[in-house]
Amino acid sequence: MLRAAGVGLVFMPATAEIYPPGFATTVRVAGLTDCLCGAHRPGHFDGVATVVAKLLIQSLPDIAYFGEKDYQQLLVVRRLTRDLDIPVRIEGVPTVRERDGLALSSRNAYLSPEERRIAPNLARVLQRIAAALTREPGAVARETARGLADLKSAGFEVEYLEIRDAGTLAPVTATVVGPARVFAAVHLGHTRLIDNLPVAPEA
Repeated sequence: MLRAAGVGLVFMPATAEIYPPGFATTVRVAGLTDCLCGAHRPGHFDGVATVVAKLLIQSLPDIAYFGEKDYQQLLVVRRLTRDLDIPVRIEGVPTVRERDGLALSSRNAYLSPEERRIAPNLARVLQRIAAALTREPGAVARETARGLADLKSAGFEVEYLEIRDAGTLAPVTATVVGPARVFAAVHLGHTRLIDNLPVAPEA
């Protein structure tokens, strides 16, 4: 696959090279990792930040690309490269979706046929919320409550549904006053799905 894409060199270190015997250092990005997925998966972003920092330092690329589907991870990586002075430009890549709107993910393979039929409703609910808040920025509480009800009625077990500032991940609980995103994590059967979409209030 890489050869077909024109890739000339692959950096793929073994686990023992990344985590040699006696490895005892952890990189933690405070603040950004305390909410959303971080609140529900303690320690997850510490592992992400540590391995990404090591890979960037070892390879020192000019640019590294991270998908916006994992938007919280994207912000964490941007912050750690800034704070640790790692000379790499971090670029976000728009979420790639199936034709029915479901965000591409390796986890989608675990969905049963019936769950796969239900799964696109996650993106549809987020799209409706984002559109509503673009038109009416002060309707955060109403649209969040409506979105929770819609997700539950579609068959999802909701882990979180929140509106957050797109730059700081600070919660937006009343009125959207700048760039924001609507974030959700849900469970469908045994599969955990995440997605997010931008909210851009009209000037």
